[in-house]
Amino acid sequence: MKLYYAERKIGKPTNFGDILNEWLWPKFLFDVYHKGNFQDIFNEDDRTVLVGIGTLLNKKLEQRTPNARLRMVFSSGVGYGNSLEKLDKTYKIYCVRGPLSASKLQLSPDKGLVDGGVMIRRYFQPERKVKYKYSYMPHYGFAGPAWENVCESLNFGYIDPCLPVEDVMTKIRETEILLTEAMHGAIAAEAFRVPWVPIKSHHTILTFKWEDWCASVNLKYEPRTLDRLFQPNPVQDLMTPIRRVRDWNRQRLAAQELKALANNCRPVLGDENHLESLTVELENRLEQLKSDLKTGYLLS
Repeated sequence: MKLYYAERKIGKPTNFGDILNEWLWPKFLFDVYHKGNFQDIFNEDDRTVLVGIGTLLNKKLEQRTPNARLRMVFSSGVGYGNSLEKLDKTYKIYCVRGPLSASKLQLSPDKGLVDGGVMIRRYFQPERKVKYKYSYMPHYGFAGPAWENVCESLNFGYIDPCLPVEDVMTKIRETEILLTEAMHGAIAAEAFRVPWVPIKSHHTILTFKWEDWCASVNLKYEPRTLDRLFQPNPVQDLMTPIRRVRDWNRQRLAAQELKALANNCRPVLGDENHLESLTVELENRLEQLKSDLKTGYLLS
């Protein structure tokens, strides 16, 4: 069985929401595969594909899994590229990210559940010690030392979405209010009951997936906008005085903007009882998947 998700690529930064798959799935399937190690559960046998956490339900899925005789979908979302036109008999849908994904795929409303990332509330429960009133978590494509410098200048926490999973979760739990451009930052904050504010600094941030996720927890997606902060070129910019001044000025203006946003933001947090009911139902769907594995319904 092969796990389909946005994997690490050499030379490219990792992303918390994607790599969360490597952290969560061994825990999800521990009692099926007793060692619970990633390599013990998943291999390169792509006749059976488990479609994991992420915005993965698009035409690329079929292009990248051409040998699949069975595609199991668990809490994945629609988005990016062309939509799947029709789910054929190779698909078994346990649940998708939210009601918009369910509607796009013409599934029954009960299939539009919630993103599987909320399950971290079951597996990561260290004592919460707040260090920062505000922390900022950029989209992984825009993360870097410039934002880290801005946050440090404001005494804000900086959460790099490219850090290891448990480091990111710890930093979110150390935060009173999370300002986040990373959707799985918001999902983790919701799971840990940390109020959060959605941020958008670039048109490439996909509105649909945010609206899908927010609808699942009965919230409205109303992002605050920031100007994009360009990262210094580590080879050229730090060597040129004019470019150093330019980058310093960019960071100064970004700090002013981020501070003003924090001072005037309205953090959101969904209803705890609703989130717990979603989590319980997600566990039920997971049990269905595990039962299929145990009874041999799925291909080996």
